[in-house]
Amino acid sequence: MYHHYFSDSYFQLAQEFIPGGVNSPVRACRSVGCNPIFIEKADGCYLYDVDGNRYIDYISSWGPMILGHVHPEVKAAVAEALESGTSFGIPTWREVALARKIVEFVPSIEQVRLVNSGTEAAMSAIRLARGYTGKKKILKFDGCYHGHADSFLIKAGSGVATLGIPGSPGVPEEVVASTLAVPFNDLEALRSVLDRDGDEMAAVIVEPVAANMGVIPPGDDFLPKLRAWTQDRGILLIFDEVITGFRLARGGAQEYFQIMPDLTCLGKIIGGGLPVGAYGGRREIMEKVAPVGPVYQAGTLSGNPLATAAGLATLEVLDRPGVYEVLEERSEALQSGLVDLAKRYSVPCCLQRVGSMMTAFFGQRGPVTDFETALKSDADLYARFFRGMLERGVYFAPSQFEAGFVSLAHDWEVIEETLRAAESVFRDIV
Repeated sequence: MYHHYFSDSYFQLAQEFIPGGVNSPVRACRSVGCNPIFIEKADGCYLYDVDGNRYIDYISSWGPMILGHVHPEVKAAVAEALESGTSFGIPTWREVALARKIVEFVPSIEQVRLVNSGTEAAMSAIRLARGYTGKKKILKFDGCYHGHADSFLIKAGSGVATLGIPGSPGVPEEVVASTLAVPFNDLEALRSVLDRDGDEMAAVIVEPVAANMGVIPPGDDFLPKLRAWTQDRGILLIFDEVITGFRLARGGAQEYFQIMPDLTCLGKIIGGGLPVGAYGGRREIMEKVAPVGPVYQAGTLSGNPLATAAGLATLEVLDRPGVYEVLEERSEALQSGLVDLAKRYSVPCCLQRVGSMMTAFFGQRGPVTDFETALKSDADLYARFFRGMLERGVYFAPSQFEAGFVSLAHDWEVIEETLRAAESVFRDIV
């Protein structure tokens, strides 16, 4: 039986000084019916809380720890950079090296601008799309989350879905009036809106694999038709690969699905666990960004030497032969094991996976294809699963509507330990 005395004390204290006691809403664990745990340290695929409990980690800091925590090469790279300073606000060679590596890896990117977060990357990409096209409207998909910038907080996923918030107070109606939304994977609705508003539309932004309403893959025709229809109408296609970038393949989802967007948003892995983001695309579009062009975007900490050092080290490991094959084998083993257990104990659960990203939608028998279907999941049953796994030393996302991630540090022994814990939980919750 795990005890959480110190975590509970920290959470009580945190609520005095931080709204809700957390600095990002999902961390509060409200939807899973428990208090958050406070982490002391991490190593490999393990988290250790302030009470000394150890957990197998399947959120991987929401994706970036694809190599595992405190990877020796990343640690060494950050330590070396730290010797020279933490921030300069002046160019460094590492940001050039990371930009070059991103251009080398990602098929559609010819130039890239480093920023500080995925939210900043998506916000900047939309501004650039509007500046490049001279049009105002953008289109997003229900349940896709592109950060918390005003333009995106309609029918968003992630914490907005977890907390059941339809949008957000503080966002004026006129700000989101130019943001349209249609269901993910719904080609008929997509074509209808493009036919009606395409002449005024600057861009369509999409997570190529939805990962903020749980993991929902695109239908076979969804991305190809989205690419063709936007191209025909002169609308920029933006892939939000903040989560999928470098996780599904060396070149991200666009390599995985062989679909080339006009602009790409990146984050998570390119910082190796430190705060970073990026947006990039065709040279002719990116040259509209200041100081070359008129679209302004800036950031004192953009290209931070510690973040770029961690990102470079991470991408260098991911560039080695066999990395993605290992991730696929272990992710498939975890998925198939959980599916078999759910069937054995008659737990209604649809487990969806793309590469090393996955979500178990509880209360679902068939495939989950969009936000409306995802919201039909049994969040209470998921909460029981989460708490049961937590008490057995396995940490999954504290929300039905988030993704889980497998890292290179999850070896076969860890996968087997996870499945043993899951069998015990499934046996208890039926």
